[in-house]
Amino acid sequence: MRVLVLLLITVLSFAQETDKYLWLEDVSGERSMAWVKAENERSAKVLESDPRYPTLEADALKVLESPERLATPDLNGTDIYNSWQDSQHVRGILRRTTLANYLTAQPQWQTVLDFDALGKQDNEKWVNHGRSCLFPGNELCLMALSAGGEDATTMREFNLKTGAFVPGGFVLPKSKQTAVWLDKDTLLVARDWGAGTMTKSGYPFVVKLWKRGQPLDQAQEIFRGTESDVRTNPAIIHDGSGNQVTLLYRSLDFFDREAYLLTPKGPARLNLPARFSIDDLIGGQLIVSLDQDWQNIGKGTIVSLDLKAAEKDPLHLNPTVIFTPTATEFAQSASGTKDRLLVTTLDNVQGRVYVYARAGNGFWSRKKLPVPDNLTVRLISTNWSDNQFFLGTAGFLTPSSFLLGDASAGTLKQVKTLPAQFDASKDLVEQLSATSKDGTRIPYFVVRPKDMKYNGANPTLLTAYGGFQISETPTYSAQTGKLWLERGGVFVLANIRGGGEFGPAWHEAGLKTHRQRIYDDFAAVGQDLVTRKITSPRHLGIEGGSNGGLLMGVEMTQHPDMWNAIIIAVPLLDMLRFEHIAAGASWVGEYGSVSNPEERAFLASISPYNQLKPGVNYPEPFIFTTTKDDRVGPVHARKFAAKMEEFDRPFLYDEIIEGGHSSGADLKEQAKTSAFEYTYLMRKLMN
Repeated sequence: MRVLVLLLITVLSFAQETDKYLWLEDVSGERSMAWVKAENERSAKVLESDPRYPTLEADALKVLESPERLATPDLNGTDIYNSWQDSQHVRGILRRTTLANYLTAQPQWQTVLDFDALGKQDNEKWVNHGRSCLFPGNELCLMALSAGGEDATTMREFNLKTGAFVPGGFVLPKSKQTAVWLDKDTLLVARDWGAGTMTKSGYPFVVKLWKRGQPLDQAQEIFRGTESDVRTNPAIIHDGSGNQVTLLYRSLDFFDREAYLLTPKGPARLNLPARFSIDDLIGGQLIVSLDQDWQNIGKGTIVSLDLKAAEKDPLHLNPTVIFTPTATEFAQSASGTKDRLLVTTLDNVQGRVYVYARAGNGFWSRKKLPVPDNLTVRLISTNWSDNQFFLGTAGFLTPSSFLLGDASAGTLKQVKTLPAQFDASKDLVEQLSATSKDGTRIPYFVVRPKDMKYNGANPTLLTAYGGFQISETPTYSAQTGKLWLERGGVFVLANIRGGGEFGPAWHEAGLKTHRQRIYDDFAAVGQDLVTRKITSPRHLGIEGGSNGGLLMGVEMTQHPDMWNAIIIAVPLLDMLRFEHIAAGASWVGEYGSVSNPEERAFLASISPYNQLKPGVNYPEPFIFTTTKDDRVGPVHARKFAAKMEEFDRPFLYDEIIEGGHSSGADLKEQAKTSAFEYTYLMRKLMN
């Protein structure tokens, strides 16, 4: 074993010494940024000179800034809050109205905080990253402000009622951090406290109690994990019955965690399995989703635990089953109102929603709510003060709608619908399936013209994600509709393994050294599209971001002849160094680690950066990233592009400064990114 470890260290050292592009890992270095500027200018010249580009950019901006967009409601007692961006509010505003007024055709909004004005005042390009509020959440909050979209934020105490920052209030300097309110004058904070308090993944592992008026460096430590963890963070949950639970989470990796109750005697660990999530607290019952088998209860089940019993004896927990998955139906989310539980599911990737109520005998009854088939269903917001909630529905060709529900009555009423943002009259949606290399059936959606000819000549864009148990479902994308479908394009969404569409086992099937299954699934869908003569390699393009960007890089290097266009966005690509780039160490639970010889060998075999070979006729990709992405980082994209340049292979590259792990910090940046992408796709697949 010792010989293997020494050999591994030698191999890794050699790999680093022979990596010509380590200098591009200096994210903001002068040499790195000069390379970025040159590649940006070269690629922009190509794309912006295309006669279709100006129209595509204008169309993208029009739908992004449309005044008809639905204002997403955030229920807070009798008020509705909403974060909004448009041409007048580039960085956005936080605004408020009453529920009654929101339900009118033209709500009258009151601006609570203007982020453009704040940025101008502070000489900083602030991006709104949400708020953490003192229960019941209608007065004091910590506003999270990001410089350009980074995950790291500055947090400042803000009074929602007065619409002003609190003089002399709590201020937490920039860090990747979590802060929750223990009471009006006390915070629990996990952040960078100085040397030896951040994990190798770049997240905090020390939680401290901070009192109002106390210097930050005098905050009292109450809990700590270790440097090898992913992170440690506090959480406080309240219910409509007046119960409160204070939790401390220690994430051992991205999926395995420990939960501790904060008691007067200190933290007490709850004897839960390694993979779980505590979703809410309702009537003194902790709502827990299980991602692994526990106490003869199968993975994918939702259970409840009595809080008082758990506080009395956290080692011996007695769960009550709420939801049990079937062969085709799996839970997606669980959230409480005042005294009801809402659960959304996917039944063969069809959205469903249920209301649960706890009876006097301790068991839970449920009622299925009437939602249309073939639409994505998601919880938008629930209310702490009553049983009202907002539900969202959408389909590829069905504009998004918001439904106001009453969980106690089990009713739903459609209250807001987005006017059509593109002409969908000539299109239809169908659900097909492909057979992967190991015989597994992989469902996928096709959005296509009704009169499409099966001649292999249809320009087709295929996308998927395939990781982290994230489900990919039908959504109404005005940009995809306006910029692609209206112009005759076909859009395909594949539900490959690695996601959560069919529960935890669907995700686990592609973990670590089993990950080739995910890539085989995607290739099988691509081949099925060709076999059905929907398209052909000449007219088939693929697109993915983040983990989906890794998927794109693998498909490009493993099957260069299958695609003619590849959009690789904010990607992971160097899988031999991903643990040392940005927050990469946090994803060892998904990908494995180079410190494990077997996992390293697999990572080397699929790593797009390492699998790029000279002399191969790769399709010309469009590679997109942002400098301020402090989650995945721009490094992967840069090094991959540089190696393509070394091998004299064509590529297009775009790295914007702001945006974090997304397509832009404001709507104009997002529109430009979309216009670049669809200009590229049309050049490759429609010309």
